[in-house]
Amino acid sequence: MLIRRAKNEDINKIIELLMQVLEIHANIRPDIFIPRTTKYTIEELEVMIRDDEKPIYVAVSEGNVVVGYAFCALMEQPFSNNMVPFKSMFIDDLCVDEHARGMRVGEQLFTYVKEEAKRLGCYEVTLNVWEGNDSARGFYERMGLKPKETQMEYIL
Repeated sequence: MLIRRAKNEDINKIIELLMQVLEIHANIRPDIFIPRTTKYTIEELEVMIRDDEKPIYVAVSEGNVVVGYAFCALMEQPFSNNMVPFKSMFIDDLCVDEHARGMRVGEQLFTYVKEEAKRLGCYEVTLNVWEGNDSARGFYERMGLKPKETQMEYIL
């Protein structure tokens, strides 16, 4: 298993994985997510792949097939004047191909992102997980993540 920055030739497989993630989210929150769509277009991915502030890391098998990804974003804190300034690595999206789950691909991706965050001088790695996505939440807890804050909603 090799983990590296995404390249343009990875885009088709990334789109396929984005659709897998979307289906999970659409099943959990059909009021928010549109089935059979993707979060990003091919054109957006082409731009993102070149953006050092929003690196996309991919896990590739020995046959150079993308089996997982981590969309990340470097963020400067604070959000307000009463916070200590620091740099954060935010995982916007992490996915392992449904056929590669249980093979420690996600663990290797997360470990790689942590090491990259350290190398880039980040204080922390953060992410969001949707309520109801119990398998993702369990995975992140096994990786050592703990809740930092909770976003709540009231649907009108």
